Amino acid sequence: MSATTTYTVTGMTCGHCVAAVTEELQTIAGVQDVAVDLESGAVKIASAEPVDDPAVRSAVEEAGYQLA
Repeated sequence: MSATTTYTVTGMTCGHCVAAVTEELQTIAGVQDVAVDLESGAVKIASAEPVDDPAVRSAVEEAGYQLA
């Protein structure tokens, strides 16, 4: 089984922001791919199983940003 979930992250302004969010999200168990669209703030996470929303929120906050 695989899952793709989309979140909106606020506060990202540059490529470094995208890299920081991507790096933190990739540390969540089961995450296979992370795609970030800087302009819209959309973050798509592909994973083996549905990801835990609190884990996503924690990773985004660790990177210095917020889930919308």
